[in-house]
Amino acid sequence: MDDASFIEELWREYKESSRQDLRDRLILHYSPLVKFVAGRVAVGLPHNVEQADLVSYGIFGLMDAIDKYDPARGYKFETYAMSRIKGAIIDELRTIDWVPRSVRAKARAIERAYAKLEGELHRTPEEHEVVAELEMTREQFAQTLSQISLVGIVPLDELLSGSDAGDGGGQATLADTIADGTDDPVEAYEVQEIKHILAEAIQGMPERERLVLNLYYYNGLTLSEIGEVLGVTESRVCQIHTKGILQLRSRLLEPERGLAG
Repeated sequence: MDDASFIEELWREYKESSRQDLRDRLILHYSPLVKFVAGRVAVGLPHNVEQADLVSYGIFGLMDAIDKYDPARGYKFETYAMSRIKGAIIDELRTIDWVPRSVRAKARAIERAYAKLEGELHRTPEEHEVVAELEMTREQFAQTLSQISLVGIVPLDELLSGSDAGDGGGQATLADTIADGTDDPVEAYEVQEIKHILAEAIQGMPERERLVLNLYYYNGLTLSEIGEVLGVTESRVCQIHTKGILQLRSRLLEPERGLAG
């Protein structure tokens, strides 16, 4: 029996019996997923946040994914589990409340500036226009993006947290929009709506920010790998990523966007 057949049989037996020993074997088999997700979340986090801690948080997400996964729904467990693992890590980080209030305030100020200028200009504002709105220099703006990026924990998932799509406690994540095969027509509609809103927002962004978000979230490249593709440093990619996320937040979360229209 090959490995794929063995895992398929293991899933079948576990779902039929709910035996603890079978669950433990599934946890062991998929544990490398936790390390992978923890490594991606760790990018840009302060050095005092240990990756080993992120892994321990993520294990609970893996256990939850194993308990809730339904093989009959047709999508890969890895795709389903990664969103649960990431969610468990981010939830735990939130309880620690390690993000300084000053950094949160700066991020909100940039979001508001993007939203205001887009409403006035009816297009994505240029960086110099945002800088002028914030009454900053370009150097101060770049420094602010760097500060925000240092506490950026894969924030694109947070953009979707107000949706009812998915089955993870009433919240949808980016991985939920990639996963497919749901049998619930309402759930399927909501996921498709999220895809449409997200795609529309990303398509309206400047080319470089759009490319970075696509390469990072949909193609799975690291910030370092994206830097090699674009011919810039990893820290510059981190700034572009942060700027793109703040633009998306201004489009998806601010009432000025007028999604209903």
